[in-house]
Amino acid sequence: MTSQKAIPCSLYRGGTSKGLFFLEKDLPSDELERDGILLAVMGSPDERQIDGLGGAHPLTSKVAVIRKSKRADVDVDYLFLQVAVEKAEVTSNQNCGNVLAAVGPFAIEQGLVAIQGDTTDVRIHLDNTGALAVARIQTPGGTVNYAGITKIDGVPGSAAPVSIEFSGIEGSSCGALLPTGQLIDVIDGVDCTCIDNGMPVVLLRAIDFGLSGYETPEQLESDKALKSRLETIRLTVGGRMNLGDVRSKTVPKMCLVSPPRQGGLINTRTFIPHRVHEAIGVLGSVSVATACLIPGTVACEVADDVKTDGQPIPVYAVEHPTGFFSVEMQLQFSSSGQISVQRAALLRTSRLLMRGAVMIPETEMGQ
Repeated sequence: MTSQKAIPCSLYRGGTSKGLFFLEKDLPSDELERDGILLAVMGSPDERQIDGLGGAHPLTSKVAVIRKSKRADVDVDYLFLQVAVEKAEVTSNQNCGNVLAAVGPFAIEQGLVAIQGDTTDVRIHLDNTGALAVARIQTPGGTVNYAGITKIDGVPGSAAPVSIEFSGIEGSSCGALLPTGQLIDVIDGVDCTCIDNGMPVVLLRAIDFGLSGYETPEQLESDKALKSRLETIRLTVGGRMNLGDVRSKTVPKMCLVSPPRQGGLINTRTFIPHRVHEAIGVLGSVSVATACLIPGTVACEVADDVKTDGQPIPVYAVEHPTGFFSVEMQLQFSSSGQISVQRAALLRTSRLLMRGAVMIPETEMGQ
């Protein structure tokens, strides 16, 4: 009988996602060996991931690999890995802002960051794109606090808030905020806005596909003709966004937009890229909100009038299938037409679900 090996890990909910967290030192340094272990950990490839810890959906088949940073301006380095459900594939070509919400708590719990008082700021380097984030974690009494009254759509109940402020995310994957250099590109006869403010996203009007934009994720998932057309556009636009051949990549995300119905800025339905998100990704929402503030984009044309309500830092609500995602966003427009991001921040919650070890057959460890 094949024996098994234990690898220390923790299971966290970060925002509206779930992921396994590992210290880098507990995984092989060889990427192929590491990825083979992570596939076994999640139970991929298998649509149910029945022989692993994955939840049979991309949002619950995620991994964070953390190490103490050698950079003077950063506390920890965070590598996000998306483990495919039905394919033997592990990708690192995108950030994940939801999983990011749990990086600070994990770093503190593992002793990588010292508690500073009632709150502790954790400076995080996002290895996938080189962006930086500061997560403020509640740490009263010298421990991470997970209980609180903050609610986020897509997660039942409430928890302690995790505020996250980003820097250096503008064009972090594609090299530019508007990677094609255009406000609108016409692909396969459809207007598209390609944007990257932390997540490469292609924005398209739902009405251009004969949709209202308010369909349920299940309805969109079952529309094979729609998914095929979106994939054709995605494959075409990938090169224009400086992402190369995206057939095996999880970016760009495809986002159908429509006018808001619940008082928000804009309504969204996001393909990530082949499944429909039950909400919207953290950095995806940042990219969408950014596009809404740039005149001439598909999103700006569809969005409701931008209202700041006199707030010193405007907060914009991006509607999605299960509610809203609020983003603090400030842009600056120069006289020459250059656009710079002054602020991008948001509020999430997280919770430690399990701490222990995952068991891996030693055949997966190269034994």
